[in-house]
Amino acid sequence: QLQFVESGGDLVQPGGSLRLSCAASGVTLDNYAVGWFRQAPGKEREGVSCIASSGGNTNYADSAKGRFTISRDNAKNTVYLQMNSLKPEDTAVYYCAAVFPLQTMCAMVRLPVGSWGQGTQVTVSS
Repeated sequence: QLQFVESGGDLVQPGGSLRLSCAASGVTLDNYAVGWFRQAPGKEREGVSCIASSGGNTNYADSAKGRFTISRDNAKNTVYLQMNSLKPEDTAVYYCAAVFPLQTMCAMVRLPVGSWGQGTQVTVSS
């Protein structure tokens, strides 16, 4: 069964950087497009970014464009999210999941396989 484990979250000051990791188990990750999602207190979970199975194409929410970079290492069965210029509004629990492919791209819509992981907490505060 496909499972993800997220890590790398921390408390960071505004303007700081973090790199999140998403390790997959149960399947070979290079068969899947993968996305990052986040959920802030009192808000619905939202898509942040996704990357196609080949790693060649990526997609970003407007809030992440220019600041976040998604990448993957299929040999390590891991997807990363590099987050720079962090803002207090980036504070949330971050999750990863397999997402629907969209031709050669990806859609920030979770595939109904497996379950959500525990997520990793990112807190941006001075």
